[in-house]
Amino acid sequence: MHSPDPGSRLPSSALRLDQLPDRQWATVLDVARSSAPEDQEIVLRLTEIGFIPGEAVRIVASGVPGREPLAVRLGHTTFALRRHEAALIHVVPGAADHG
Repeated sequence: MHSPDPGSRLPSSALRLDQLPDRQWATVLDVARSSAPEDQEIVLRLTEIGFIPGEAVRIVASGVPGREPLAVRLGHTTFALRRHEAALIHVVPGAADHG
């Protein structure tokens, strides 16, 4: 379980990426911080591949059963993320510029 960063002020419309409906554009707010060592590595990787504040993102497809993995479009690239990884990314629905 991830505890929220007390300094973080997410808007009430914020969701975890794994909660976003398929094919709906959203804007990345942040990638959650976690004290779990395995999550710290995932957070670093997600940030390095471009999940940074302001980026447009959407889930283009999801696996069956259990919606795993998620095919996530970020910029002009599509990534496969496990739901656990997508749950670390906070987004707000809607994206002004989604190419």
